[in-house]
Amino acid sequence: METNIQFLDHTRTNKMIQLTIKVMVITIFLGYIMIWVMMPTNTFWLHWLPRIHSATNSSYFGQQQGGNILIYTTPILLIAIMSCIYLHLQNKVSHHQSTPNNLWGQLAIVRGPLGIISWTEVSFLIMFVALLVWSFSAYLHAMFANITTQSASKMGEKVWEVKLDSIGLMLGLIGNICLSLLFFPVTRGSLVLRLLGLTSESTIKYHIWIGNLTMMFFIAHGLCYIVFWGTTHQISQMMKWEKIGISNVAGEVGLFIGIVIWLTSVSRIRRNIFELFFYTHHLYILFVVFFILHVGFSYIWISLPGFYLFLIDRILRLLQSQQKVRLVSARVLPCQVVELNFSKTRGLKYNPTSLIFVNVPSISKLQWHPFTVTSCSDFDDEKLSVVIKSKGSWSQKLYEKLSMPSPMDHLQVSVEGPYGPVSTNFQQYDKLVMFSGGSGITPFISIIRELLHMENNTPQILLIPSFKKSEDLAMLQLILPVSPTTLDISRLKLQICPYVTQEIGHTTEEQHLHKTIWFKSNPLDAPISPILGQNNWIWLGMIIVFSFIISLVFIALFTRFYIYPIDKGTNMIYSYSVRSVCSMVFICTAISVTVSIAFLWNKRRNLKEMGQIQMTDLPSPLASPGLSSWCYNEDREMESLSYESLIGASTNVNYGERPDFKKILTECEGSRIGVLVSGPKMMRDDVAAICSSELSKKIVFQSISFTW
Repeated sequence: METNIQFLDHTRTNKMIQLTIKVMVITIFLGYIMIWVMMPTNTFWLHWLPRIHSATNSSYFGQQQGGNILIYTTPILLIAIMSCIYLHLQNKVSHHQSTPNNLWGQLAIVRGPLGIISWTEVSFLIMFVALLVWSFSAYLHAMFANITTQSASKMGEKVWEVKLDSIGLMLGLIGNICLSLLFFPVTRGSLVLRLLGLTSESTIKYHIWIGNLTMMFFIAHGLCYIVFWGTTHQISQMMKWEKIGISNVAGEVGLFIGIVIWLTSVSRIRRNIFELFFYTHHLYILFVVFFILHVGFSYIWISLPGFYLFLIDRILRLLQSQQKVRLVSARVLPCQVVELNFSKTRGLKYNPTSLIFVNVPSISKLQWHPFTVTSCSDFDDEKLSVVIKSKGSWSQKLYEKLSMPSPMDHLQVSVEGPYGPVSTNFQQYDKLVMFSGGSGITPFISIIRELLHMENNTPQILLIPSFKKSEDLAMLQLILPVSPTTLDISRLKLQICPYVTQEIGHTTEEQHLHKTIWFKSNPLDAPISPILGQNNWIWLGMIIVFSFIISLVFIALFTRFYIYPIDKGTNMIYSYSVRSVCSMVFICTAISVTVSIAFLWNKRRNLKEMGQIQMTDLPSPLASPGLSSWCYNEDREMESLSYESLIGASTNVNYGERPDFKKILTECEGSRIGVLVSGPKMMRDDVAAICSSELSKKIVFQSISFTW
């Protein structure tokens, strides 16, 4: 009793702290937005900014740099640090349950160039567009107010030429607003997104939208200046790399790189020539470098926070990807599907629908592919599983490699992740309706396995998978977890209604497991473990704090004792480009060193747990069943929980037809129904259109898509 009271008190305290953090985050964010709103006005430039510069002016950072760090970079990093504390407390309260969050579920637009959009997304999109329109009009009014015939003639230019010069500058400033947000959606371990209940996979579309706007503004910015220089006979400006101020050559190189990235990101190229898109997209590093050289490092602090957090995440991913993980076994199904089973540490926790990125060097050293984790972290303590459907060339080569007649002894694999939602709330629904197409069933496998192990308040589940051929029905075997415990599937209230769309009858023999491969252990392979240990959010917050402080110390000392004696406080002598390069080196060094120390420290702490799991060569399960519990029970469980027993939980298989989404959803009973869709775009759009109509009051829609 006393223990329960202490637990409740601890929970209440955590919730109060979380509420306080939310209020502080909202307050800081509103203040940050206010800066952007006021930035195009005379009030900001004539009153606010001079006071900020006078308060931050010093020989350590200079006038402009100190002010930009204070009002643009610090607020976002402070929000990120508080997000770390919030997420850490949330994990302490509950790993996989949370207060229901329908913020992103109510649909507004289901068809169109932007895809499926919720009302919340529409609201944020309208506010963002309003900010851009406001900035454009305010800059335009302020700049044009001082342009007269007399002022233009003094510069030897026409009025329209001076206005064109101002428009070019204005477009660059607005493009910088978009650039400030560009890297947030692609930060896989993003703190800010997770605080909003989002993941990087679900926000890729935001990155695409912002990327398109960024390049449109920057291209228009460059064209305006090219036309201006051409008409004013200053075309030689294109070849100038000024020691002080704006570097035109750096801007042109950066713009050219950005255009290459943009053109290879077109949907047709991205889907049909993915390698070209993937490799050219890594040119973002050069794009950022030349952008900094173009505007100077003092100005880049305005758009730096998003890239700063992305850089921390990228280095963490790089360190994790260098480790070779232990692949225990592979199950090869006749429908060209492979299930890979990795060893993991007990401290690694993740939620349903999480992803890991897999690299197999023997197939390609550079290609990383995302796959849904199908195992349950709370009950599969030492195993992490993913399902791979043979579609493209990479997955086809993997299937062929594992399907060879001679069994493999070892397969070298590296992973990144897992990445996924911080919490789930599937138990809030009376009923879960899950539509899948082909390999889109894999996210639902993780959800069903999670609910299968829960004791109370499990919703009714209606799974409606669609397959092209009857042999793909073998994927339903993967729903049943491999576990030595006795599982009562009837308790789950699971109903499966499979559809086979391209066949009119059952054309294959009874589906059995085609082959199970057991791999020998390698001393260099390690179980998958948390990058920063069980307290990963606290460690990530410490990395942000210490790397930022170290960066500021390096830059301050460099400015005070090297640049300042040369400039004597005037900032008119020392090269802006050299200063920018040195500042970039300081920041990258600080982040790299801090991240590496945290990573290695946690790696040492995990050695004991890894040593307990990492055993000697696992024998064949038929040889010595006593040596490995879950390894031996896998085949035995698959025999006892056969394909027929699973189909017995479903209605008849429907051949030669597609599911009638509207009829199925209309017949669903319950005051609160969760509808999840994972499959082709047409399927997602059709279900979303139905859910956004007369059924929207009782239905919460969620689209699960890993294709862009």
